[in-house]
Amino acid sequence: MSSLFLSTLAGHKSDRPPFWFMRQAGRYLPEYRALRKKANGFLNLCLNSSLASQVTLQPMTRFEPDAAILFSDILIVPYGLGMAVDFIEGRGPVLDALRDSLDIKRLNPEHCKARIEATYETVRLCRSQLSRDKALIGFAGSPWTVATYMIEGGASKNYSKVKSWAYRDDQSFNTLIKIVTKATIDHLIAQIDHGADAVKLFDSWAGVLSPSQFEKWVIKPTREIVDSINLKHPTVKIIGFPKGAGHQYIDYVNKTGVHAVAIDTSVNLSWAAKVLDKKVVIQGNMDPISLLVGGESMINQASSIITNMKERPHVFNLGHGVLPETPPENVEILAKYLRNLGGG
Repeated sequence: MSSLFLSTLAGHKSDRPPFWFMRQAGRYLPEYRALRKKANGFLNLCLNSSLASQVTLQPMTRFEPDAAILFSDILIVPYGLGMAVDFIEGRGPVLDALRDSLDIKRLNPEHCKARIEATYETVRLCRSQLSRDKALIGFAGSPWTVATYMIEGGASKNYSKVKSWAYRDDQSFNTLIKIVTKATIDHLIAQIDHGADAVKLFDSWAGVLSPSQFEKWVIKPTREIVDSINLKHPTVKIIGFPKGAGHQYIDYVNKTGVHAVAIDTSVNLSWAAKVLDKKVVIQGNMDPISLLVGGESMINQASSIITNMKERPHVFNLGHGVLPETPPENVEILAKYLRNLGGG
């Protein structure tokens, strides 16, 4: 049986859009919370192939989406490069931040893949347990967003450290971006080698850059990643997600070579459907708060999104991840609604 998700990514329209949800495996699911207790920390959960594969597949059993996304984290690559990465309850990720160009020497690209080898076993386990009509999506953080965490040491309100470095010394910052880009290419290709059917690049902080910096630190490295994957795996489709990019979605689509683009909630879908290259599949973009609230307004928003995208291939998704407070019942109702659009 062929995969509706992969067929749509290849540019074919169908009687219903395939769907999956960003962060569909996570804290809103009681079965996830039960498994996480066994892992002794979030990073340990990501690097425990048995548990991580179970988490990846949990929403497939409950909601029957058209694709699973690997359970991992974008900060696996900094960890692989030798950084200390911790996830603190109530605070989020904490890294031993890079302070200057000399700190870049702390990174150890040669051992990156070996340090995160468990991720690829997770991919293999997941693909072996999924039916062929369900796709498996691998992913990584984009270099700009990953570098942001590496320099800020965690989440940031104004990105002053990373942006200051990029403006002050773009040569050494470019050195860091190149290291992260190469590690990301290796990471994604290894996922594909082990069974990922498609891959996604999450550029969560793309929207904080000026146009010239966006060109330099988002578009250029993304293009390099896409070209490298195309060379090794020419049939594998790549989804890009430059969250918050606004009108710069146009340049992102035109210049990076991604096969599909995920649209965040702030973007008008009818605008995106008109201005973005027709060869690129659009994914998105329901507000995660709408899913949290549920009910008639949720279904109305889903219907509006599908109507706006009726003229081109579309993957239904959220504009960002499922929120931890979301009732699983709302996801079940939305998933059933989306499946029934195809008469089953």
